[in-house]
Amino acid sequence: MRPVTHATASLTDFHNALWMILWFYLLSVITMLISSLLTSRINALSTNKMQRGLFKKLQKMTIKYFDSHQDGKILSLFTSDLDNIFNAMNQAIFELISQIILYIGVIWMMFSLNVKLAIATVISTPFVILIAYFIIRKARYYIDNQQDEISKLNGYINEQINGEKIVITNGLQKKSIAEFNTLNEKVRKSTFKGQLYSGMLFPVMQGLSLLNLAIVIAYGSWLVVNGNIAEATGLGLVVTFVQYSQQYFQPITQITSMYSMLQLALTGAKRLSNVLKQPEEKVNALGKKLSKIEQGVKLSNVKFGYNENNEILHGINIDVKKGKMIALVGPTGSGKTTVMNLLNRFYDVSKGNVEFDGEDVRNFELHSLRKNVGIVLQDSILFSGTIADNIKFGLPSATDEQMIEAAKKANIHEYIESLPDKYETIVDDENSVLSVGQKQLLSIARTLLTDPSFLILDEATSNVDMVTEEKIKKAMDNVIAGRTSFVIAHRLKTIVEADEIVVLKDGLVIERGNHKQLLAAKGFYYNLYVNQMVFE
Repeated sequence: MRPVTHATASLTDFHNALWMILWFYLLSVITMLISSLLTSRINALSTNKMQRGLFKKLQKMTIKYFDSHQDGKILSLFTSDLDNIFNAMNQAIFELISQIILYIGVIWMMFSLNVKLAIATVISTPFVILIAYFIIRKARYYIDNQQDEISKLNGYINEQINGEKIVITNGLQKKSIAEFNTLNEKVRKSTFKGQLYSGMLFPVMQGLSLLNLAIVIAYGSWLVVNGNIAEATGLGLVVTFVQYSQQYFQPITQITSMYSMLQLALTGAKRLSNVLKQPEEKVNALGKKLSKIEQGVKLSNVKFGYNENNEILHGINIDVKKGKMIALVGPTGSGKTTVMNLLNRFYDVSKGNVEFDGEDVRNFELHSLRKNVGIVLQDSILFSGTIADNIKFGLPSATDEQMIEAAKKANIHEYIESLPDKYETIVDDENSVLSVGQKQLLSIARTLLTDPSFLILDEATSNVDMVTEEKIKKAMDNVIAGRTSFVIAHRLKTIVEADEIVVLKDGLVIERGNHKQLLAAKGFYYNLYVNQMVFE
């Protein structure tokens, strides 16, 4: 009788196996941690770089771009579109890469085991791709449309918030809400359709995965029954391919489940790309440097239109000698502000020339040109910060003494000194510490501090009361003194001392001369002046 032997287990092998499990677990945790840290860092750096790149690009854009795009739409690039890209990078990109690697690995393993069953597993792929393409095309259209509608809605919200005082003053809240609801409904419809089609991908892929599984089981069973595969190993091989069939469709299913997020990111990237393709201002870095205006400024037979089919200026000729003041007057739409846009190269002429000291402005390096041109706009803009920050905005290196001197010439120093924090008072564009007129005086001080040799005042007194107008006029006299200047005037009594007054109407110069000469001619200017005096 043979002795009975008992199987013995080695504790050493058990302990080794246990330690291996622990080491693999720790390695897995460390790998996941490193992966998470790397992904987070890459995403943060990428998003930061995109934000900096987009903002830098916007700073190089032409004025035409900002004139033709709502602030809210531009802002949505930084919020909605960049957020969508960040979300995709943070959640979908790593998953996408891992699923693609898994997909390739499964295909390689299947063809290594059995070519016939591998072909049976992948044979439905073209059909799957065709269905997915149809759904994706629809989803992409509606998701793109969704982002466009969101951009329009953001633009409208920004516009309404900025103009809320006007909305409330005129009792237009219901109208504002109705228009918001209309735009919001368009967002809802496009979002619903986009989510509907992108949401269809996952269940459709799941259904096709089950169909593919049935094909593999049926074909594998047929191969075993007909002896194409050895019966001893056939069942195990079919079971293996059943698992592979599920794994083969898993990456496709997972990727399609993330499609909505990926498409939003692609749409955002496309919109950012469109911005990056926009033309930049022609700086002309190799152009001539304009240090100071020595002779004057001249517009020679200038023709211009903001689009090719609508010419605004029809052969304008204006000559301003050094140190002289030219006033532009005329009805709304006559082309006064357009002339200002051409002088500072916000736009370039269609025909003719704008010349500084006999040289076409397009031949100058842009920074040196604008350094010599100061502009006080009709609507003054303040930036968040202190009053000192705002006055020094154009010349940060200015001393406090220079700043105070500019404020005194702008007739705003006494008011600033009356504030508790004086020049360190915090302001922004909506701050009520400063009235409209005081903001304008602050703008004049800011321009005065930069000491431009050529000055443009664009209806600087049109939004203020009579008392403030007088202060602004005195400040304007201080700014204009000794400088070549263009003054675009709405209130004619502010430009009676101009060296020459040019009257524009429908993009043409119809009269020119000094105040007394134009009154004596009793033409268009005479009628404008008399009518203003009657109403004032």
